[in-house]
Amino acid sequence: MKISLASRLEIGLFRHKLLVLMLFVITSVFFIFQATQIRLDASFTKNIPLNHSYMKTYLKHRANFGGANNILISVCDSGGDIFNADFFNALKGVHDKLFFIPGVDRIQVKSLFSPNTRFVEVVEDGFAGGPVIPADFQATAQGLAIVKGNIEKAGIVGSIVADDYSCAMVKAALLDINPDTGDKLDILEIAEQLEQKIRQEFEHDNITIHIIGFAKMVGDVAQGAKGVVLFFALAIAITAVMVYLFCHSIRLTFLPIMCSLVAVVWQLGMLSTLGFGLDPMSILIPFLVFAIGVSHGVQMINSVVKKVAIGLTPASAAQASFRVLLIPGGVALLSDTVGFLTLLSIDIGIIKELAITASIGVAMIILTNLILLPILLSYTKIKTPPKAEQSTEENVVWSFMASFATKGPATVILVLTSILFAVGFYQGQDLKIGELHAGAPALHESSRYNQDTFLITDRYAISVDYMSVIIETTENACTDYDIMATIDRFQWHMENVAGVQSAVSLSSISKLVNAGYNEGNPKWRVIPRNQHTLVQSIARVPSSSGLLNNDCSVMPVILFLEDHKAQTINTVIAAVNAAAKELGSEQVQFKLASGPVGVMAATNEAVAEAQLPMMLYVYGAVISLCLLSFRSIRATLVVVVPLFVVSTLAQWLMTVLDIGLTVSTLPVIALGVGIGVDYGIYILSTMSTKLNEGFNVHDAYLAALKERGSAVLITGLTLAIGVSTWFFSDLKFQVDMGILLTFMFLVNMLAAIIILPALSAFLWANKNIDKN
Repeated sequence: MKISLASRLEIGLFRHKLLVLMLFVITSVFFIFQATQIRLDASFTKNIPLNHSYMKTYLKHRANFGGANNILISVCDSGGDIFNADFFNALKGVHDKLFFIPGVDRIQVKSLFSPNTRFVEVVEDGFAGGPVIPADFQATAQGLAIVKGNIEKAGIVGSIVADDYSCAMVKAALLDINPDTGDKLDILEIAEQLEQKIRQEFEHDNITIHIIGFAKMVGDVAQGAKGVVLFFALAIAITAVMVYLFCHSIRLTFLPIMCSLVAVVWQLGMLSTLGFGLDPMSILIPFLVFAIGVSHGVQMINSVVKKVAIGLTPASAAQASFRVLLIPGGVALLSDTVGFLTLLSIDIGIIKELAITASIGVAMIILTNLILLPILLSYTKIKTPPKAEQSTEENVVWSFMASFATKGPATVILVLTSILFAVGFYQGQDLKIGELHAGAPALHESSRYNQDTFLITDRYAISVDYMSVIIETTENACTDYDIMATIDRFQWHMENVAGVQSAVSLSSISKLVNAGYNEGNPKWRVIPRNQHTLVQSIARVPSSSGLLNNDCSVMPVILFLEDHKAQTINTVIAAVNAAAKELGSEQVQFKLASGPVGVMAATNEAVAEAQLPMMLYVYGAVISLCLLSFRSIRATLVVVVPLFVVSTLAQWLMTVLDIGLTVSTLPVIALGVGIGVDYGIYILSTMSTKLNEGFNVHDAYLAALKERGSAVLITGLTLAIGVSTWFFSDLKFQVDMGILLTFMFLVNMLAAIIILPALSAFLWANKNIDKN
């Protein structure tokens, strides 16, 4: 007689239970130690699609023109006037502290105290100028008056100095490597130093410090992510209550929670062993692993308790449950794993790390909840309620729900489902790619970071949302009138695009300087046709200005946008491409993009490109695993169709709630499908067995409900309630993920117990045996 693989595993594991438990203990001790070594790990380059054409341009020219990984510090006087000694002492202190923080590109630190912050004025003999703050500056009334005059001459009001003279800016760019250690720059350490060495040291009395930039944003996200520990504790408590209400046993409540926590510890230990850290944006994954583990643990407990109720010993019940649930549970967890792995197709480092983190976690659940848990249950004393009480609880509800598998109710269900799907599909077409709100999307608008962002955008003429279009041309192109005129026409086109506040380039500076040489007459605000005059107009613009490189073969046009909303970015990108097509040539090439909005544009395009392939991979994997497990096209359809309906409705929900498809929300769709398939697989595994035994669809579904229905319901509710606590998070992206996951966990469960039997009623047409 041929013995199945499941039976061989059952015999091998349960014959050597003590040895298996010893292996689990030893492995757990090792992974506990490794888990203590894991640390938060954030990096700017992980958040961008490095292979995107925009990012190749960005990386190519980052050394000359800076990147998007910048720090902006606005030092403000609450009295509304910066011209006092206390303010300038604070501003110089901030400049010096920032300059000496390891990882700051000192060449690109810019403020009123930077030597390259200069003014130029027209005098009788031509031009004169110098540093805005003279070398012998003293914060006296006379010295401050001189500085104020120099600021006005330098034309930096609105960029380095606030429009109303209430604040002044210190700007810097960050390196990828810490020059002191040679290691990758620790973004979280930078954020901590910005808080402790700058804000805490210099913010006092009338001086306020406002800091924005990727490093500070990630630091604030990491700070908010510490609240995940509270949510984790709350989830454990909620889960414990739900599982206890299900099984009425403290011992049976403890075991699945313990095994799920073991899976989380193994996950963290494995990540540390493989050299991975835990990014603040993926710190929620261990919570999901715990929730998934408990959901499968409930199925195992449900099966063991029911087998003990019919007279088996706990040891025999645990062994039989292992044999029965190994295939459906393994297929469900493999579907989860493959669903997570499909995220590797998205060329963004942080999503790839999330995929690896989640996949490792689910792989651990296969070991802890399908092997460790039944072995532990085999040693557990289990009390069950009387059979009469069980049937009273079950019969009324299950009999009503079993009617979903008859053609009358099934027809109504499928008609309503079709209408919902059609509406959801139509409305879901309005789903936007990218961020839809102002400020840092990971944080609430009320957060300190976003309030700092709003203050800076309100008080300065420039926007923190800017994008650089890089013009690649020939050497010394800035002395060629035709090339400079082409750049000027491009800038004019972009300044007239909706969403663009202003623009600056070497050509626009050249026009201003040329007018200055002609007594400031606006008629002379043109690019000089004479080459010598053109050279004169750009001679005083250094390469450190960020408007040209050393040989003048590359010149950016910097576009300041109203915001970074998806619609604004798409409008500007389309306008850039149209203008580049009209004005570009072999000699003058317009390349997208650098700056923070350039990074966002590349990320949005990468997300848009990955959306369809990712969904195809997820559903392809789920379909393949279902076909291998059930060996039935009909069985596969009744599992997959409800999933697809729920995915479509989730996109409709995103449009209703104004949630864009971003780096943080795109993975949720894959997670929802991967985890949502579990319900259908568990129900259908019992239905398939009963159908093959000769039951009709109604009776087969009724049997599945009696065996698995309560576990499926409690699992869906537990998962949904657990992630619903995220609604109260300090992190906006966690709130969005919580809303979407709550919806998908709950509605996928409902789809499995309502739509799946309705489809079965027609696909099997009440035949007794599945002959597909």
